[in-house]
Amino acid sequence: MTETTEREKNEKTNAVIQDVLMDCGLTHESHKKDVEQVYLRCSEGSIEWMYPTGALIVNLRPNTSPASYKHLTVCIKPFKDSAGANIYLEKTGELKLLVRDGDRSPSKVYCFGYDQGGLFIEATPQQDISRKITGFQYELMSKGVASDLHTVSAPCRPCSDTEVLLAVCTSDFVIRGSIQDVTNEAEEQESIIHVGVNKLYRQKSKVFQLTGESGNWRGQIKTLLECGVKPGDGDFLFTGRMHFGEARLGCAPRFKDFQRMYKEAKDKGLNPCEIGPD
Repeated sequence: MTETTEREKNEKTNAVIQDVLMDCGLTHESHKKDVEQVYLRCSEGSIEWMYPTGALIVNLRPNTSPASYKHLTVCIKPFKDSAGANIYLEKTGELKLLVRDGDRSPSKVYCFGYDQGGLFIEATPQQDISRKITGFQYELMSKGVASDLHTVSAPCRPCSDTEVLLAVCTSDFVIRGSIQDVTNEAEEQESIIHVGVNKLYRQKSKVFQLTGESGNWRGQIKTLLECGVKPGDGDFLFTGRMHFGEARLGCAPRFKDFQRMYKEAKDKGLNPCEIGPD
């Protein structure tokens, strides 16, 4: 469910906030001052600030126990054409620049611990604010999931048997498929893997869909350009996470290797979960 709230324009701001989560709430305190406050109750969504002037304080208040806040990571992804304001990380009055106005780093994601502070968005001086819109997507996730998506050390290393078996149980998508093609995007330092699906075990959202009259399942998975993924023969078990609406690659062993490790673990009673028939 997506809730979209657009508050009436006042002298200083006009913000559009989209919060995504079942039965979530949204509160926007509107004041005729230079600084506006919004309270977001959901785990993911987006903010669009039209004609920015003054400043906007974004308070993330997810519908979880405050005791769990220290285990959360916040990630934001600015819109491609976002302009008109700087985005800061703010804690106890101290500001740390997160995204500079005019930064056009495509697809760049900025992450920080929930306990590191909130977001302070300050409009930059403009001669014509009517053409400026500042916006970004945001996600709150557990630090473990964020670490999987933004691992610093050896991001392209093969997963161990234990990691593969756990990924089968916890990933947002699990499929058996082949690499049909790979598109490299040098500017974004990413590769798009075009996958032909032979078996769909699980998917959180409809990334993999039936295409054409042939009834074949296809989809796209993104990974880092430095991993050097190339088209090749044979099937793989693709696992991974959804991140800002995109499928991000996790563990991806050859399917024959996955069959071996799955059988060995099953024979020993060590499988963390069942995946179903091949």
